[in-house]
Amino acid sequence: MQFTVSQIKEARERIAPYITETPLIRLGNLDQYLGCRVYAKLESMQRTGSFKLRGAVNKLLSLSAEQLGRGVVAASSGNHGKALAYAAGLLGAKCTVVMPRTAPQNKIEAIGKLGAEVVLCETSERFRIAEDICRERGGTMAPPYDDYEIMAGQGTAGLEILEQEPDLDCVISPVSAGGLIGGLSTALKAVSEGRIRVVGAEPDILPRYSESLAAGERVTIPQRHSLADALASQTPGARNFPVVQANVEGVARVSEEYIKKGMKLLLTEGKLLAEPASCIGAAALLEGRISVREDEKVCLLISGGNVGLEQLEILRDVNI
Repeated sequence: MQFTVSQIKEARERIAPYITETPLIRLGNLDQYLGCRVYAKLESMQRTGSFKLRGAVNKLLSLSAEQLGRGVVAASSGNHGKALAYAAGLLGAKCTVVMPRTAPQNKIEAIGKLGAEVVLCETSERFRIAEDICRERGGTMAPPYDDYEIMAGQGTAGLEILEQEPDLDCVISPVSAGGLIGGLSTALKAVSEGRIRVVGAEPDILPRYSESLAAGERVTIPQRHSLADALASQTPGARNFPVVQANVEGVARVSEEYIKKGMKLLLTEGKLLAEPASCIGAAALLEGRISVREDEKVCLLISGGNVGLEQLEILRDVNI
């Protein structure tokens, strides 16, 4: 199946009553640090605190009443699970979320409070266990990324970006398995007719996209724990990878040290409370992993704001 901007436009109409059109703001205080004219798309201000609600709502609205009645199941590092639990509650569906034991406690608790059943496991086992539960209960799998309805929902953020700031030169997005950057890049490239550059940023210790793009095929990497806990995938999504391959102009690898620096920069100078994965675009610029010019308008996709206080403690001794 070919993935196009038409699917994203249809998703936008479908999910409009359920989501927030998040703000895009100018962050002039960061220009001197990041070497360009800095903007930020605040998906951290989305209901449930991340962009994931867009895809989750679009996926559930594509299901039949019978499918919703049997419940939905997902594997998630946190934000997708929270979005799915919220969306399932709106539509009266039961929801089960399989999460890594290493997920931040604030995300685990938030999903439970929304009425979902939470199952904890080892990070590498989460998809297998979710599939087993789905099969046993006759539920419907709602994947966090490898799904066209999910990717179309995430891409609606790209349509908003172009309406809010049409003259952008570049958008930098966090990358895990590719649901966000796949949808985002499809929307941005189609509507801007290829004018806007879309670049990804991923943890240096989890370089699934850097290695896959270099190899020309999907590569699976060893599971390692990054501070950017929302970017935990080992392999690009099968549906996501060719879309990213066609539309994205590279994926930068960012060190753990600079993810902390990017997070502290956004908090202290940008006045934005964002989770580590959301700060990886700023970190990539700060570390010099993405080349930009001083006169370029560059938008950071701030993917989520679900931060625990313990995550802020690590910033105390970080120097920018």
